[in-house]
Amino acid sequence: MLLSMTGYGKAHIRLGDKSYTIEIKSLNSKQLDLNFKMVAELRDQELEIRKKLAAALIRGKVDIFFQEDKANGMSANLNLALVEQYYLQLQQFSSEKNIPLGDILPAILRFQDVNKNELSELKENDVKALFEGIATAIQQLIQFRTEEGKQLEKDLMDHLQQIQTLKKQLEPFEQNRIVKLKEKMRQELNNWLHEEHVDKNRFEEEIIYYLEKMDINEEKVRLDAHCAYFMQVLNEKEVEKGKKLGFIAQEIGREINTIGSKASDASMQQIVVQMKDELEKIKEQVLNAI
Repeated sequence: MLLSMTGYGKAHIRLGDKSYTIEIKSLNSKQLDLNFKMVAELRDQELEIRKKLAAALIRGKVDIFFQEDKANGMSANLNLALVEQYYLQLQQFSSEKNIPLGDILPAILRFQDVNKNELSELKENDVKALFEGIATAIQQLIQFRTEEGKQLEKDLMDHLQQIQTLKKQLEPFEQNRIVKLKEKMRQELNNWLHEEHVDKNRFEEEIIYYLEKMDINEEKVRLDAHCAYFMQVLNEKEVEKGKKLGFIAQEIGREINTIGSKASDASMQQIVVQMKDELEKIKEQVLNAI
């Protein structure tokens, strides 16, 4: 099973006489990066929340939002006595200074102390509700990651299979390449020496030596081994495997690059370019795997 680092989860909770929405979002990152945006009343629980997120989410840039739910765009609990006090004071000021009062209620409702209704110390059932909500949001996020991971895994397998298919397409050109190389070397030699002055046995020895240098069988064998290992890791039950897959992809790239440098054939090099393109897609997608 492969998990994506991209995910989203949401939950609603009620603490005391207040309602809150919890949102957790995650994106890819080299390690776990937790960012909190939460109301001050819940700061005491931040350390414990971090522990639970770290244990469940492992890797990713994770943003967690705690937002107090509002009613009609304002706090559900207003300090009505304070609203009335402000209103009466402003009416008196308006009368004394002969300044039109106008509609001042919306302005009063924006006063911070009017809307702020401090949550009392969390009770045991409030703490329980808080962490149940966090667990719900985490579970939704993991489910999101799982679904994304299934598609990610399929894409990786498709690109890897395409690399292996392209590798097989190299074979028809390999024998032709040998014939072309022999002919080219013979022509070059004839440009400098007459044929009767050429030691044919020595010439064949030099061709064999040169062709051994250009042989790509070892690279193809190692490429097969790396691809098989990539599939093995992909199918492991271990959750955290994105970094390992990234390292294997680098090894696959080394073999493809070596094949390309040894190809000395335009048709083979075109196939190698296609293999590199598939590998780049793998590298990009692996970055989003946990």
